[in-house]
Amino acid sequence: MQCRFKGADLSGVQLDGAAFTDCLFESTNLANLRAERSSMIRTGLSTLRMTGVHWINGALRDVTMSECRLDLSSFRFTNFTGVTFDGCNLTRADFQNADLTGVRFTDCDLTGAQFSQATMNGTRFNNCLLAGIGGVTSMAGAVIAHQDLAALSYTLAKALGIHIENAAEEQAGSGSAVVGAHLR
Repeated sequence: MQCRFKGADLSGVQLDGAAFTDCLFESTNLANLRAERSSMIRTGLSTLRMTGVHWINGALRDVTMSECRLDLSSFRFTNFTGVTFDGCNLTRADFQNADLTGVRFTDCDLTGAQFSQATMNGTRFNNCLLAGIGGVTSMAGAVIAHQDLAALSYTLAKALGIHIENAAEEQAGSGSAVVGAHLR
C-alpha cells in the first residue's frame, strides 16, 4: 500500500498481514494499534503517538521513526533492517526476540526497555537514556556511544553479578554492595 497518513486516527486498529510500502505517516495516532505478521518497507513516521503499539512477528525495512512516542510498545519477534529511531520515547518498549541488527537509536529514551533474546549485532546507541534496561546480556555486538555507557554500567554490572564497592561503606565496615541496591 502506498499512501500518506497525516493527522489520521488509527488507534486501536487490528491488522493481520498488512503491508505498508513507500508510505509516510505524519502527526498520526497509532496508539494501541495491534499488527501481527505485518510489514513496513521504505516508510517514514514522524511525530506519531504510538503508545502501546504491538507490532508482533513482523518486519520493518528501511523505516525511519522521528520524534515518535512509542512508550510501552512491543516489537517481539520482529525483524528490523535499515531502521532508525531518532528522538523517540521508547520507555519500557519490548524488543524481546527481535532482530535489531544494524538498527540506529539516536537521542532516544529507552529507560526500562526489554531486549531479552534480541539479536543486536551492529545496533547503535547514540545519546540515549539506557537506565534499567532488561536483557542487557543480549547486547553482544551492539555499539554504545561513550556518553551512554555510564548509565548502562550499573545495569551491566547487576546482570553480571558484579559487586560495586563504595569506599565510604568499606570504612564503615559494610564492605561491598550489590549493584541492585543502588538502582531505583
